[in-house]
Amino acid sequence: MNFLSRCLVLLPAAFFAAVSFAEGAGAPPIFVLNSLDGSVSVVDPLNWKEVKRLPTGKEPHHLYMTPDEKSVIVANALADSLTFIDPRTAEIQRTVRGVLDPYHLRFSPDMKWLVIAGNRLNHVDIYRWDGKEAQLAKRIATAKTPSHIWIDGKSTTAFVSMQDSDELVALDLASQALTWRVKTGPMPADVFGTPDGKNLLVGMTGGDSVEVYDVSGKEAKLAKKIKTGAGAHAFRAVGDGRHVYVTNRVANTIGKIDLQTLALVDTFPAPGGPDCIEVLAGGKLLLVTSRWAKKLTLIDIETKKIVGQVKVGKSPHGVWTLAHAPR
Repeated sequence: MNFLSRCLVLLPAAFFAAVSFAEGAGAPPIFVLNSLDGSVSVVDPLNWKEVKRLPTGKEPHHLYMTPDEKSVIVANALADSLTFIDPRTAEIQRTVRGVLDPYHLRFSPDMKWLVIAGNRLNHVDIYRWDGKEAQLAKRIATAKTPSHIWIDGKSTTAFVSMQDSDELVALDLASQALTWRVKTGPMPADVFGTPDGKNLLVGMTGGDSVEVYDVSGKEAKLAKKIKTGAGAHAFRAVGDGRHVYVTNRVANTIGKIDLQTLALVDTFPAPGGPDCIEVLAGGKLLLVTSRWAKKLTLIDIETKKIVGQVKVGKSPHGVWTLAHAPR
């Protein structure tokens, strides 16, 4: 019996009931995006099984829940489309076509802007959003391979990492102008802003660190490097208003960073090339996509132990659910 099997034997069904975010039937499903299958796995959080797969477009890479939490949107890069999914019923709401090379996407907190990174075609699109439809305001040529997006709390600036030219750029949403760019370490990926709006954390997938940039002035300045592990990649707020998790895809670990001290305070194992993270409401269970293992891995946050895995599709990437801890 392997380690994972022993964990599953030792943990009774009551554990999973305790970490479930709704009692009885009707708990909101978990959505796992399968990039190489062109699908989304729908996972039942009461019995932790995949219950169905939803077809998307070709080569989806990221999914994102709208700030009003009425839709989960899947960006289908090679299909030039967005798939909208109901986060409660797991039914496809609609497909929007004609969106060129959507790789990563993010809404501004005020939901007036939708920003989409065209990873393959080296552009960022800024759309105006009226709550129902997106209208392209401007397509901005950037540097090589726009990757991940962060939008500040005031809904004024989008920050985008450039994976293959090793840069971070800032885009003013009102004017749709590129206001600054700064060189970074190797292969910058996900971007995460501190609650005070002063700093940005950028994961260096080609290195072993998170770089911290002070963006409180007119130009960004490198403030600190936090060594977390090889392949630092994606962020997810812990939910306590102070800490953030980062996946280290090559090291097969997850790090925990204190956003006040900008220091690494914990590290624990996560198998199979950990990519994206979700934290369930109540803060007891962490979900991480094991990119190379075709699994969604469940980790008990208190013990930092793997307590289960759910078989999903090929190259699982994003993971989201309506019943999440604060972001």
